[in-house]
Amino acid sequence: MREQVMIMLAEGFEEVEAITITDLLRRAEIPAKTVSVTGDRLVKGAHGIPVGADLLFDEVDFDLVRMILLPGGMPGTTNLLAYDPLTKILKRFAEEERPLGAICAAPMVLAAHGILSGKNATIYEGMESELMDAVPTEGEVVRDGNLFTSKGPGTAMEFALQLIGFLCGEEKREAVKAGLLYRR
Repeated sequence: MREQVMIMLAEGFEEVEAITITDLLRRAEIPAKTVSVTGDRLVKGAHGIPVGADLLFDEVDFDLVRMILLPGGMPGTTNLLAYDPLTKILKRFAEEERPLGAICAAPMVLAAHGILSGKNATIYEGMESELMDAVPTEGEVVRDGNLFTSKGPGTAMEFALQLIGFLCGEEKREAVKAGLLYRR
């Protein structure tokens, strides 16, 4: 049964995005795990904050994974883009129409692999050309089928709440939102 959500961490990831998303998914009782693509559990974020990942990439059984999420940040996004084993898994998920999400600069990873081709998507402001042949959309969080994109650190909470609604339903989303005192 595919229940797990994996949040990929590369050196230089955006800390606000990775931690916010992981935290909110866990509040919703979604088995969310952070995964290092560096070969080391300790991964340093874009602002020098070290975070201990739950798993190394090679430890993940992707047959059991429901969704993969990519936080942005620089050079985290380019490091994710350069990690070939992740590329193979992302393409497999896209072919199997399994959910994928990316925030901030990270939608460029999905776009570079053709996953966003013809799809509505958003990205960090000023990076729209990185969406390639996706359809740039102005929303803070954009869903097109099983693909989710979001603009950046300031939209991380709304992004996570949208993911909770998708994965668990609106009742769970509203319960988590209320517990956070999130008023949007």
